[in-house]
Amino acid sequence: MKNVTDSFISLGYWPSAGSFGFNTDILATNPINLSVVLGVLIFFGKGVLSDLLDNRKNRILKTIRNSEELRGGAIEQLERARSRLRKVEMEADQFRVNGYSEIEREKLNLINSTYKTLGQLENYKNETIRFEQQRAINQVRQQVFQQALQGALGTLNNCLNNELHLRTISANLGMFGTMKEITN
Repeated sequence: MKNVTDSFISLGYWPSAGSFGFNTDILATNPINLSVVLGVLIFFGKGVLSDLLDNRKNRILKTIRNSEELRGGAIEQLERARSRLRKVEMEADQFRVNGYSEIEREKLNLINSTYKTLGQLENYKNETIRFEQQRAINQVRQQVFQQALQGALGTLNNCLNNELHLRTISANLGMFGTMKEITN
């Protein structure tokens, strides 16, 4: 770099060869040089600069479009997710309501079944009690009847003769047969 700078400095010390030369007066040459350099830069750099700016603009626009597409896709996915969430929440509420009603229904069925079973057990108990009472009454009747019969037979044997004894037995057997038919 130093060589390049030295070569430009050494150009300033060359003697002018006719009408072409370097003017080393900074105040006189600076605005002209700047305007020439700027003109050349604008003329030649205008295309390059506009291409760079167009490329940059296109990249920015492409990035914005991609961002908008991604944003649109994200919004779409969000809406689908919200829709699925609402659907799942509704199904969960329905399951919850159905579950509670099913539990209540099962509870009522169980209570009704229990009451029915208790009623049947009460009926069985009452039937058993009636049966046992009837059996006890029948046993007492039989015992009373047997004792009365034995007492009557004892009295008859002591007081009666054979003929009266046979007639009494026949009458009692007839009454006993009648009673047996009534109880059956």
